Amino acid sequence: MSILKETNTLSNGVEIPKLGLGTWFIDDDQAARAVCDAVGIGYRNIDTAQAYGNERGVGAGVRDCGVSREDLFVSTKLAAEIKDYDEAVAAIDESLRKLGIGYIDLMLIHAPQPWENFRGGDYADGNRQAWKALEEAHQVGKIRSIGVSNFLQEDLNNILDNGTVAPHVNQILVHAGNTPSELIAYCESKDILVEAYSPIAHGEILKNKEVAAIAEKYGVSVPQLCIRYTLQLGAVSLPKTANPDHMRSNARVDFAISEEDMGTLRTMDEKNYGENAVFPVYSGK
Repeated sequence: MSILKETNTLSNGVEIPKLGLGTWFIDDDQAARAVCDAVGIGYRNIDTAQAYGNERGVGAGVRDCGVSREDLFVSTKLAAEIKDYDEAVAAIDESLRKLGIGYIDLMLIHAPQPWENFRGGDYADGNRQAWKALEEAHQVGKIRSIGVSNFLQEDLNNILDNGTVAPHVNQILVHAGNTPSELIAYCESKDILVEAYSPIAHGEILKNKEVAAIAEKYGVSVPQLCIRYTLQLGAVSLPKTANPDHMRSNARVDFAISEEDMGTLRTMDEKNYGENAVFPVYSGK
């Protein structure tokens, strides 16, 4: 079976395709074409965010792709700066309006802190307020499942201890060279599915000779190896691209990485992202 037909099941019973299309850095006027291309290839999981500025284009692609809405899984994210209940309610409705696809399959809090203060400050109360807004939208059917992104264990516990719905997903940076094994294990223990964004390490992993040697052993490309790695960790993988050839290649991952090579990739420490070291979305740009 093609990976594009395989799914995971969230704790609330909703099925999510194991491989998705990330749309970070795809301009709004290019997003509809990228979505249509991906759906034509067989993708059914599309990931966007308020911070990406392309919800309108993604929604147009979903409407125009020729596949029924019910067969697609569309995620978006509440802007990291929103730590207020009323602002969160308004922002959720704005995403629904911009997307124009009736409902959202998964909506996440994009980060536990605003990007300009990422990993700093105490925003526990603001996250509880944003979560309450997501819970209510989920309860009335505007959103089928809800979750978080970039949340560490203490951030998750804030929601688990105070919310009425446990997060269905935690979308985090996972790739060979950056495998937060303890966080992944904690999410699994709480029945929170991990989604791996930037599984190809923002492209920098292409320069890693050790990873290239492992990929060569399996007769696959480095991106294919990296995507397969995150899938074998049990995560949903979300490589981003607007290139149809890359979309097709990214989906050709019907091979298995050995336990020995998984161990090598899991313990690798490679977090040098070159020109992408300062992520624009993190800096609030």
